[in-house]
Amino acid sequence: MSHPIHSEPSTPLLTVQDGVATILLNRPAHRNRLEDADLKTLLAHFARVDADESVRVLVLRANTTDQPRPVFCAGYDISGFEQDAQASSAFEHVPDALAALRPVTICALNGSLYGGATDLFLACDLRIALQGVEFRMPATALGLHFYPSGLLRYVERLGLAAAKRAFLTARPFSTEQLWQTGCLEALASPETFEAELQLLVRDVLSLAPLAAENIKRSLNEIAAGRHDPVLLREREHASTRSADFAEGRRAFAERRRPVFTGR
Repeated sequence: MSHPIHSEPSTPLLTVQDGVATILLNRPAHRNRLEDADLKTLLAHFARVDADESVRVLVLRANTTDQPRPVFCAGYDISGFEQDAQASSAFEHVPDALAALRPVTICALNGSLYGGATDLFLACDLRIALQGVEFRMPATALGLHFYPSGLLRYVERLGLAAAKRAFLTARPFSTEQLWQTGCLEALASPETFEAELQLLVRDVLSLAPLAAENIKRSLNEIAAGRHDPVLLREREHASTRSADFAEGRRAFAERRRPVFTGR
């Protein structure tokens, strides 16, 4: 799952290969800060990925080429607030859309993360991080009350104590402190980061597609307090009647890897 080096800065780039979509933030000289054009591009990429049934996994990562210290994203370009005092509301749509995507989403945090971009990290289903990077939310240090859905994700993903630390001190989190919150699937060295990412992607791709998608949907509904027990039961029963579950049982009995078809 190596990714190409892009020397020219641009809006985020999308590639799709073998069931895996990769979105690359691509303004390394500007610490991958997000401008309005980037937000629109991300929303367009999310819509394309969601509509492509061949995509099982989305990986969000950043181009950190030639940066003195790797920065995944420096957050939203706050000059946008000069033109629109409600710019944070526009930004909110991006992590909300990311959180609602059909495929399993992975944030490959290969650099430090600041501001609103921390919510992109939290909006993903799974996360790995590079050792030595930091995570900082400076909203209150700038005089800003963060938007509601972002606050909810902070509390859900990090817990109330860590969310309060993030917003009420504006101090950075080390990757070790993030690890202690339980939000990371892996904490990797520079030498093992790509291998850890590939292993995580491979594990997700090995799952039964419909079961994984429906479980993700059900878990998100439960977390949001808007689940329907009847619908959850229907999804359960549908899975027991699926060809994938029959294949999973056969593979288990035959001690082999299942070959799922998404039916």
